[in-house]
Amino acid sequence: MGYAVVLGEALIDLQEAEHDGGVVYRQAIGGAPLNVAVGATRLGGDVRYAGSLSNDVLGDRIATFLRETGVGMDGVKRVAVPTTLAVTTFVGAEPTFTFYGEPPSYSLLAPSDVDLGVVQGADVLYAGSICLLREPFRAAARAAWHTPGPLKVFDPNARPTLLPDGAAVTSLRELSEEFFAGADLVKLSAADAEVLYDGAAPEAAAERIRGLGAKAVVVTRGSKGAYVAAGDGTAMLPAPVVDAVDATGAGDSVMAALVRRLLADGLPKDVDAWQRNVRFALAVAGLVCERRGGAVAMPTQEELTARWGALA
Repeated sequence: MGYAVVLGEALIDLQEAEHDGGVVYRQAIGGAPLNVAVGATRLGGDVRYAGSLSNDVLGDRIATFLRETGVGMDGVKRVAVPTTLAVTTFVGAEPTFTFYGEPPSYSLLAPSDVDLGVVQGADVLYAGSICLLREPFRAAARAAWHTPGPLKVFDPNARPTLLPDGAAVTSLRELSEEFFAGADLVKLSAADAEVLYDGAAPEAAAERIRGLGAKAVVVTRGSKGAYVAAGDGTAMLPAPVVDAVDATGAGDSVMAALVRRLLADGLPKDVDAWQRNVRFALAVAGLVCERRGGAVAMPTQEELTARWGALA
């Protein structure tokens, strides 16, 4: 079995909670790409993370967590800036993120820091998320993305708090479409689709993204499931019914599960095969929603089987 390389940000989520009648913020390790790396590893995949981590105490905690989870760390660069914080507030189980730290600790991986030989030897390469909004990380991701060899998966992970105006949205759309064009899989949320394409429904966004060159598109729709579009058709899949307490990392867990299946089975041949993978991914996300936290909520295959039985 081969390995995946995951490029992107790692940070600390400060998650809003109540304690003794007041508001407190609970620390959790996060960042969408880190969640993907952890999620795919816990499902049994061989994953190598490439990103920049602060050399402060919070960066040490992230590094220790990755190491203890079994994520490969050779692609990590330590940097002398404070760890980026994402203050997370909730409406129900859905999180909203506000980011603190300049320059972002996650943005400082340069092209020269990426081992393109490791990328070329990978079966799967993940790129995307908010790290692409900043240099030099954007240049590093481009260098990796244009390296032949692995299947390429992308998640724009649009964050409205980082997009102050229409020009910023246009810039993110153009940047995302550059990566969409070379992607074997694009995973995005319905909210991402609305941000990038002026309120577009999942079907319209997926059609546009596939028209740019992406081989398959999966649009997550929260408790409503996911829409999948491939070369020979489309399908809407329901999500399993859960008692959601925290949706942080749920979309990332879908990508993690899809990466794990790509490592195990290669690129699906048709929309029916994609549906099998997406059903598995939705089962993973359902279990994540029943737990607190992002990366720490990612389940193992054994936990999936215990929760869902044959569904997983």
